[in-house]
Amino acid sequence: MLNHEQIHTSKTLTVAPFQVAALPRIVFGRGAFDDLVPAIAGYGREVLIITGGQSFPGSRHWSELQQRLQQAGIVWHLERISGEPSPEQVDAVVQRHGGRGIEVVLGIGGGSALDAGKAVAGLLPCQRPVRDFLEGVGEPADYQGPSLPFIAVPTTAGTGSELTRNAVITQAGEGGFKKSFRHDRLLPRLALIDPVLLETCPARVMLANALDAVTQLVESWVSTRASVLTDALAIDGLRAFARGFRPDLEDPVRDYSQLAYAAMISGICLTQAGLGSVHGFASPLGAFFSIPHGMACGTMLAACTEMNIRLLEARSPGHPALRKYAQAWRILSGAGSDSTGSADALAAEPMYLASLFHEWTSVCRVPRLSELGVRVTDFPRIVAASGGNSMKTNPLVLDAGELETLLRQRL
Repeated sequence: MLNHEQIHTSKTLTVAPFQVAALPRIVFGRGAFDDLVPAIAGYGREVLIITGGQSFPGSRHWSELQQRLQQAGIVWHLERISGEPSPEQVDAVVQRHGGRGIEVVLGIGGGSALDAGKAVAGLLPCQRPVRDFLEGVGEPADYQGPSLPFIAVPTTAGTGSELTRNAVITQAGEGGFKKSFRHDRLLPRLALIDPVLLETCPARVMLANALDAVTQLVESWVSTRASVLTDALAIDGLRAFARGFRPDLEDPVRDYSQLAYAAMISGICLTQAGLGSVHGFASPLGAFFSIPHGMACGTMLAACTEMNIRLLEARSPGHPALRKYAQAWRILSGAGSDSTGSADALAAEPMYLASLFHEWTSVCRVPRLSELGVRVTDFPRIVAASGGNSMKTNPLVLDAGELETLLRQRL
């Protein structure tokens, strides 16, 4: 008879080990915006609000927020970030508000406003320039904190920045870069997600952000760091995306709450599993040519997906990413059951996903790289700058020639 130890050791371990990084407290749903001022008051009576250039300050929600802050006796200061935050913008905000008694920072807007808010919250106590802590620029390990409490409220559905511990900072133009100030202390204390806030977002911004969200869901699902946990989340996020997204340039939303949820899940997944080649390209494209992040993802999504699938089929036909690509097509296209299906049924389907993304690219009139200012002579520096963290978790390694081929296909 087997003893207890023998029985235990004879069992098969079928769940691979994984780790879960910290996440903020999440409040999701219609009406969540009503909880914002009480949450701010829980951290202090003086708040620095960082938002985008026009969208949120021009909405009725901004008037409501001002009124509620006044009623609660909370002093507020406002900073607007136009475009993606630069080192100079972040440092200027920190200098203007250093020593002012700020107790909490609120970022409310798109991914750029949230990234700027995280960076400012992390830098106000120490009053140091953000370049000191940018990966590949300064000495990130030198950051010791503390960071002020940061509350993230997205008004778009795409980047998932409200769930991450990194602030993406962009130096645009010649010699530019797109680097992260990354630390556990920068993680928002609260991510408050109210789908109603998306209703004032311009359609074309929603489209770009939706393309970013679906890219993050697919790339994190096929990432080399994916786990059973992120797989389950990514599948659920893709189902929500399929219910919420419409491939239409002027009207890309079927359901705001489904898109908001899908984007939130994409932020969790990218934090836990990493991304892939689309985001590897998005970084230099955004830095060198000031291409909005969602549009950079959108223009590369179909080509990168097709390249990954073709190379996996040739080099590693049994790779699990191929089954995931096939299942993603079933979910996003609504082609019957989105279960994993039989091996024979799924074998022909991975490339259908690339075809679907090509169709979306065409229908939504996503601009080609040449329309965004990229030229053939720019390829070497784009390829050289594309090998960041995202490219390292692509399901297979792409060499310089393959990366240049992708750029040429989208030119």
